[in-house]
Amino acid sequence: MSRPNILLILSDDHGWADRGSRSPAGGEAFATPHLDRLAAEGTTLDEAYVTAPICSPSRAGLISGRHQARWGARWFESSSFPTSGPTLAERLHDLGYSTGYFGKVHYGSTDDPGTRPCPPHHGFDESLYALAKFHLGRLNYLHRGADDVAAYGQAAGPMGVGTLWEGDEQVAPPGFLTDLWAERADRFIDDHADDEDPFFCMVAFNAVHNFCWQLPADELRKRGLPAAADWHPGDQPYEEWYDDAIAPNLEHGREYYLAQLELMDAAIGRLLDRLDQRGLADDTIVVYLTDNGGSTCNYGDNGPLRGTKYTLFEGGIRVPYIVRWPAGGVPAGEVRDGLASSLDLVPTLVAAAGGSVDETDGRDLVPLLTGAGTGHDELHWDAGFQWAVRSGRWKLSWCDPDAPAAHQLRATEHAPLGSGYLLADLETDIGEQRDLSGERPEVFDDLLARHERWAADIAST
Repeated sequence: MSRPNILLILSDDHGWADRGSRSPAGGEAFATPHLDRLAAEGTTLDEAYVTAPICSPSRAGLISGRHQARWGARWFESSSFPTSGPTLAERLHDLGYSTGYFGKVHYGSTDDPGTRPCPPHHGFDESLYALAKFHLGRLNYLHRGADDVAAYGQAAGPMGVGTLWEGDEQVAPPGFLTDLWAERADRFIDDHADDEDPFFCMVAFNAVHNFCWQLPADELRKRGLPAAADWHPGDQPYEEWYDDAIAPNLEHGREYYLAQLELMDAAIGRLLDRLDQRGLADDTIVVYLTDNGGSTCNYGDNGPLRGTKYTLFEGGIRVPYIVRWPAGGVPAGEVRDGLASSLDLVPTLVAAAGGSVDETDGRDLVPLLTGAGTGHDELHWDAGFQWAVRSGRWKLSWCDPDAPAAHQLRATEHAPLGSGYLLADLETDIGEQRDLSGERPEVFDDLLARHERWAADIAST
């Protein structure tokens, strides 16, 4: 078998239930035909997770294939790019792949221009990206460049107005950011379609992160939506403005969110169409997932899952995860149970490329995808003030409700967090509504012991 091309698509804060084909009958009308097509032509992993309920540590684990807690990346203030070992891009580059990165970069405090967290410095030959570290994790969908930064002044950081980078050069192309990422990725695929060696294209959309009202004017008109204003100093204190800009206070908030989702879906469709046009679809691995659970403060919908981004409830860490690879035997239209992780991408994609990975916390997903194997025995999360472990149908989580981070999340993001221990049977209670700690002490003790062993192993590395 020839080495496959790879297209890895990562979105931002996409709700677990926010796909057209998952929408309940009689529910709201929205369309994600290209994600639905990807699922119909590939396999959906229904029990798939990322390693953190926020973007920076989750992305750091994904790019390395090692759990980010191994280098202390647990929350915003401690997250950083992997401190050692090759990245996914470097591994594939060493196997002869042409590599391209197009989208948001947000690994943590070490993301500075010209340093290793920047794509050209960890394995990517071509890149167009933005460093979200400087904008509270956000990127403005419409405004960028020196003139816009000057016009926004003090508001430029909070509103995500900055610059883009092509390689190590600052650029400020005009246009809607979702389309810019897709246009550049489309060109990369087209440029390398006839190469003797395969390509690895990673597209990291900032959609559907807030602030979703930042839409092209023609989209607002087409959808009958009013323009909403970004924050400007002097209007009101930022904290007050922000509270009005998230759920439940933002008028038309869900409509803005769905508009961004549909435009991202159209951008994904553009890339799938390019693979079709160039005859590459059959032997290109296409993976879609998001960086953490849906943000309900940004009007994401996690369906039956409890919680939101920022929490270790299922809604914070369980994500949409689709893989299409016809030539690799991945069946069309299947939904697989079995624990899967974003950590699995490194060993899976490197193995498909003809290489191997010794030091990883992931595993090759192909046996699970093809029905020839099972998922992980257990998965773990550690966000400092909260942690969780899942094994089989059981999940044990713990949260310190008095931690400063917990107070901030409740006050600022309206994120309901847990308090103490919660033992849930996800087979009968996917919404984590019933604590079974008292009724099943043997399960509680087993999961607690598993997590303590895992934590000790993490601390020893």
